[in-house]
Amino acid sequence: MKIMSSVVKFGVFAMVVCLLFPASSVYGHGLGIETISSIDVQGKSLTVTVEMPMYFENESEQLTITATEDKTGETAKNVTFLIGLFHNGEMIFRNYFFAEDGILPINVKPTQEEKITIHGEQDSLLGAWHPTESNPIEITGPLFDSGGLYNFEIEVRTIDEPTNIIENSGVYNADLTLVESVSFIQKDSKNNDIEFKSKSYFDAVSNFEYDSEAKQITFDMPFDWSEKQMSHVNVVHVESHFPKDFVEFLSPSYSGYVNGIELFKSSVSVDDYTEEDERIVHMVLLQDHLRFLKNEMKKSEEPIPDKMNFILSTSENIAFPLEAYTKSEDFKVNLSWDPLEIEPDVDTNFIFTIRDGRTNEPLRSSDYTFVIIQNGNELYRTTGLAQVGGDFEKFTFSEDQTGPTIIKFENIRNTGQETEFGFVVVPEFGSVALFILVISIVGVIFVTRKNSIRLSI
Repeated sequence: MKIMSSVVKFGVFAMVVCLLFPASSVYGHGLGIETISSIDVQGKSLTVTVEMPMYFENESEQLTITATEDKTGETAKNVTFLIGLFHNGEMIFRNYFFAEDGILPINVKPTQEEKITIHGEQDSLLGAWHPTESNPIEITGPLFDSGGLYNFEIEVRTIDEPTNIIENSGVYNADLTLVESVSFIQKDSKNNDIEFKSKSYFDAVSNFEYDSEAKQITFDMPFDWSEKQMSHVNVVHVESHFPKDFVEFLSPSYSGYVNGIELFKSSVSVDDYTEEDERIVHMVLLQDHLRFLKNEMKKSEEPIPDKMNFILSTSENIAFPLEAYTKSEDFKVNLSWDPLEIEPDVDTNFIFTIRDGRTNEPLRSSDYTFVIIQNGNELYRTTGLAQVGGDFEKFTFSEDQTGPTIIKFENIRNTGQETEFGFVVVPEFGSVALFILVISIVGVIFVTRKNSIRLSI
């Protein structure tokens, strides 16, 4: 029985610091909130923020646009916004809105109506819609009914006084993403239907295809490579989902490409923790990586396309150690084994180090419980003390020990905290291959969208 494994180290350009980002910063460009800084309005410097939900899950959701004076940190007074909303190059609406206290809440209710309708009160000067306690602003109609980027064009037309009309104050843009999961039914090598899903935290995915012969998936996403647009793109993040029992596409690791250029290993990571029955492969591109891709494309004589063409293909590269955090992120465990190829009736040493989750320093005198679980049954359990932070445990797999398997570290340093590494012993390949399905990869814990995401960079 042979073990094949790899881990994608989530580091960017060899940086080795740990950062804690909110979900909106990591998931994608403008996801949840977008900030427009240093807007000059009659000598005042303003910051305008636009907030909207990641998902439209309820009958009605709220957009909030806020103008703040940079000097005082207080919201601006008597602000009239001219707001245009665009999606896929088409204008959804363009209207004036008034915020007496600088905060503009707008209730949005997507409906099957043919036209956009704004409900509320309007002033007599510019016809600006303004919220009142008894009559809030509500917009209904065919809006926010599909995922992708939504562009807000914003002008400030009054400030300080409702009659202080400002001409040519400049047009500012904010892009926010509405996330949706899209299913694509593809054929495997035996002509069976396989459901893939794509979840984009940037723009909508299209032209999704699985090539069973090449063992790769491809898809497109619109992207504006201009400097104006890229300057406020923090992250492009897209997930590819497929069943964990789809053995044909299971791999120790994956290689990613955008417009024919191979991505750094740090940009591609496997997640078998978030969904019980699905493997998720994340492709995460930070701004520096986007600039690298653009510079590489410039070397070609071909014009830069107005999209990203993604390729995700299986890879057999092996890298140790595997790394997993506890859910609290207080502790991190490094894991590798010797020999690299595991065969029946051969002792295998599982070598590990228990580290501080924030400093990465080995933790001396760390007690632990080491458990191997298969098909819900414990194959092995022992308690030990890692005097210098590192230790090893020995185990020998037998011929009949195949199927889903977990190596678990329990009660680390007597705190009750734990972490685990999951893998599947797959007997269908002649010599049995062990595909490592790392639950937390290199300090990246992909949790629910309501929580933060930790990157170990």
